[in-house]
Amino acid sequence: MTSAAEAKTKLNKFEKIKAAKDGLAVKTEIEEFARIGWEAMDTDDRDHRLKWLGVFFRPVTPGKFMLRLRMPSGVITSEQMRVLAEIVQRYGDDGNADITTRQNLQLRGIRLEDVPDIFNRMQQVGLTSVQSGMDNVRNITGSPVAGLDADELYDTRELVQQVQDMITGNGEGNPEFTNLPRKFNIAIAGCRDNSVHAEINDIAFVPAFKDKTKDETFGFNVLVGGFFSAKRCEAAIPLKAWVKPDQVVSLCRAILEVFRDNGPRANRQKSRLMWLIDEWGIDKFRQEVENQMGETLEAEAEKDEILWDKRDHIGVYTQKQAGFNYVGLNVPIGRLYANDMFELARLAEVYGKGELRLTVEQNLIIPNVSDSRLDAFLTEPLLEKFSINPAPLTRALVSCTGAQFCNFALIETKNRALALVKELEAELTFTKPVRIHWTGCPNSCGQPQVADIGLMGTKARKDGKMVEGVDLYMGGKVGKDAELGTRVQKGIPCEDLKPLLRDLLIDKFDAKAL
Repeated sequence: MTSAAEAKTKLNKFEKIKAAKDGLAVKTEIEEFARIGWEAMDTDDRDHRLKWLGVFFRPVTPGKFMLRLRMPSGVITSEQMRVLAEIVQRYGDDGNADITTRQNLQLRGIRLEDVPDIFNRMQQVGLTSVQSGMDNVRNITGSPVAGLDADELYDTRELVQQVQDMITGNGEGNPEFTNLPRKFNIAIAGCRDNSVHAEINDIAFVPAFKDKTKDETFGFNVLVGGFFSAKRCEAAIPLKAWVKPDQVVSLCRAILEVFRDNGPRANRQKSRLMWLIDEWGIDKFRQEVENQMGETLEAEAEKDEILWDKRDHIGVYTQKQAGFNYVGLNVPIGRLYANDMFELARLAEVYGKGELRLTVEQNLIIPNVSDSRLDAFLTEPLLEKFSINPAPLTRALVSCTGAQFCNFALIETKNRALALVKELEAELTFTKPVRIHWTGCPNSCGQPQVADIGLMGTKARKDGKMVEGVDLYMGGKVGKDAELGTRVQKGIPCEDLKPLLRDLLIDKFDAKAL
């Protein structure tokens, strides 16, 4: 195992890029980049440092960038959605937005010359994309129905926002946390159904009560180290600590500082938080975190409150606010176009209170629909496209970006995934949804390890030729007994996938042929 001292003297390519110039430094140069154009830029600035601002150069679509937003807890206002719709509308067929598995939006088709104006427009409505790529903390996830769910234990929205503000300097950029050894994920759960996939985060806060002289006190058990990578996938493990809500921000800060200052940096494939925990052991790691915080953490609660199966929030649900409902819409493969976004903003204003929520399943919720307006809302034409009662496979389908826009992807995912489940739904009946996740490469953005059926893009051999294929994952469980699935078959040509999935759905998931 590489020691922290050795790691600091042995820099990989990306560490050298960061050492030469902090990623956040390009914030002051964005006007100049827009003026000279992407082809004249320094390639390290273009290909890497722009990611600190959430702007991603995509070699598969030269000159058309991706912009990744930060949306704590997946909350977005109708005004913000309308501004984003206007941005992608400018780019015609190239412009769209994808809901991600971290509850935020990625805009596609962006041109570099427009970025200064885009940033100004985003700032006017309280949006930021700062520190959303490369070795930064990604969008912080929380329950998509926080503050709405009558059964929630704690409304985590303010905590999620406070953690984001600490990390990003209130959305302006914070150099304290722009040079982590690797990317970092944080989730804060306030409900009993593990809507945040706690097990796959570097830090996850899970609701748990402590008995304080028979007066139960709410707080969080803390999990650390969960991650996916091309070389290794691990579920988060207990920090053996319990914290009160007012300790969440300081604990996040301490863990990030310990990771920043001690995490391994020599090998990009061995630089996530779990590798430092492996090197030190969980007890030493916790001790170092306590030293950084300047306080001793309480022992974890005996049990947490993740007691339910995971909900997908699609459909109509009564809110804790009397007379109001939240309505979950299925957005197939998470893909939105400008007209969809304008219409969603309109619906949120006409029927709700101008707010929308995004989910880690790449779907969307419109809250605060009154009982008196619900029937009218349900007749809106957009709900024919974004159904509240979709077919079972479509309902639970998740997909990464795929080769259409991402240069890391080995196969096309989104369009193929949707077409395939539509064909299977036409031939089979189901007793329950089956969660099928597609990811285009081993980076696992589509999270195949948490699915009933996970499909990871690869190259396969057929008739002596290399073709697009997938590795098959099975056994992923979500909710109260979350487990990561494992690879059970390698190198299946995509053109052979339909009969294999058809048989699998019949044999393992109670599907019946029509």
